[in-house]
Amino acid sequence: MKENTAGIEGRFILALVLTGMILIVEIAGGLLTDSLALLSDAAHIFLDMLALGMSYGALRLAARPADERHTYGYHRFQVLAALVNGATLLIVAVGIFREAWLRLREPSPVLAGPMLVVAVIGLFINLAVALILRKHDHDDLNVRSAFLHVLGDTLSSVGVIGAGLIILFTGQILADPIVSVLIGVIILVGSGRVLRESLHILIEGTPEGLSVRKIADAICQAPGVSEVHDLHIWTVSPGFVTLSVHVVLDDPFTSETPRMQQGIRQMLAERFNLHHTTIQVECDNCGQGAQTCANGH
Repeated sequence: MKENTAGIEGRFILALVLTGMILIVEIAGGLLTDSLALLSDAAHIFLDMLALGMSYGALRLAARPADERHTYGYHRFQVLAALVNGATLLIVAVGIFREAWLRLREPSPVLAGPMLVVAVIGLFINLAVALILRKHDHDDLNVRSAFLHVLGDTLSSVGVIGAGLIILFTGQILADPIVSVLIGVIILVGSGRVLRESLHILIEGTPEGLSVRKIADAICQAPGVSEVHDLHIWTVSPGFVTLSVHVVLDDPFTSETPRMQQGIRQMLAERFNLHHTTIQVECDNCGQGAQTCANGH
């Protein structure tokens, strides 16, 4: 059973508080130690807070009921929040690459001991935040985008710890900007995934894992169906997939028509996990949309 909205919102508030604590510690630690890796991580954490705040706001808006101007409600705010989160990940990655390049050209000393202490504190708090959000990251693109921000921070903390150990034991201060580049790559990969998925939803692409051809063939094989056309499948928001289709029946005037429609709906729910479906029954092709399949009833 899914956790209720209030429970998810509570997790976001707790995650925001913990992330704020990390931000303060890492900014202070970065300025104290002159560590670019720590300051890069702090910049990412600041965007994490924005991401968590936007995700929390999107959850609140998505919970509002549908109205005359927004008949599907406000679910798309979750996708928009994910898109903005992905864009901020991209921006921070570019910024980290720029600063790392400057630091590689002109290295500066780093206080490895304090840097390690701050990074370890950040790692443990990041792990706690990641565990808080992990429960929902597969079901909701909005939550997943926030989770990827936090996961990037967790990996960044591991990288900063590695850089601190290298500097402490070898004195190689170039480890700091090199780790920053690795952090930037991790962030860049996460941003690409989120941007791709959110844009796919916003342009109403077919949801991942669903085949229009297979679904059309399955409807076409239902008793009494002679043709399927104008089939559309899209995602309103993560977990809210919609299908509409025109179905030509051999005899649309039979008393069995409602039962046939219900049978198709049940099949779509059981085989393809599609629960929000609109099936328009016709006696002949209405001329709207391309024919998807036909058989020889």
